[in-house]
Amino acid sequence: MTQHTSKVKSVTKGQEKQWDRMGQDFAASYKGGSRKLELAKGHPDVVTRVHRLFDELAAERELMLPIEERGPFMTVRIGTHQNVKRLRKTLTDAGNRISDWGSDILNRITLAKKPEDVNIVVVTVAELGFPNGATRAHIYEKALSMGLGLLPAEVGPQLRLQYPDQPLGEWILVGMEPITDSDGYLKVFYVEHNGNGRWLRGSYGYPGHVWRSDRRWAFRCK
Repeated sequence: MTQHTSKVKSVTKGQEKQWDRMGQDFAASYKGGSRKLELAKGHPDVVTRVHRLFDELAAERELMLPIEERGPFMTVRIGTHQNVKRLRKTLTDAGNRISDWGSDILNRITLAKKPEDVNIVVVTVAELGFPNGATRAHIYEKALSMGLGLLPAEVGPQLRLQYPDQPLGEWILVGMEPITDSDGYLKVFYVEHNGNGRWLRGSYGYPGHVWRSDRRWAFRCK
């Protein structure tokens, strides 16, 4: 999975020196022998593949950290469209699909008046301390107590638009103030990638609705 962040800090000289030493240690402890080591070093894709490994290891390590210490999963820009009609067209022109429930509450959101970058973190219900699942009210309460914040509703469609490489089978609920739909029911956005495409959908927003422990929620982070 690719993290989408607006700013990437350059590697420091100190980190370069640390990796120089670690590289020497890795080479010295390699059990495959000098010939394989030289072959690997001379591979035309060695840099690209090592960098990809760094990304994979960094993503795994990030998930091992306490939620409060994690970097942003993604930075989403809001306030990029003048009205919902244009945002909707941009979504569908990019090949995204919008469910009936998602479309209903999309018509009811308020867009930011100017561009703003919003950092989000994605956590499971279990990671928030609920191994047996929890209600939306309890999920929000725990997230807020950990220093996270609710997201503007516009993050829902913008997340869908700005996350084209969402892994197949993944879906992320948006931690937002629920919106009352045309039938009077509370709904929240979620983004999903399934066999039928990339979706912006709406789901149950009642405080007492129970969510499974493996469900993933997006919240605002610093």
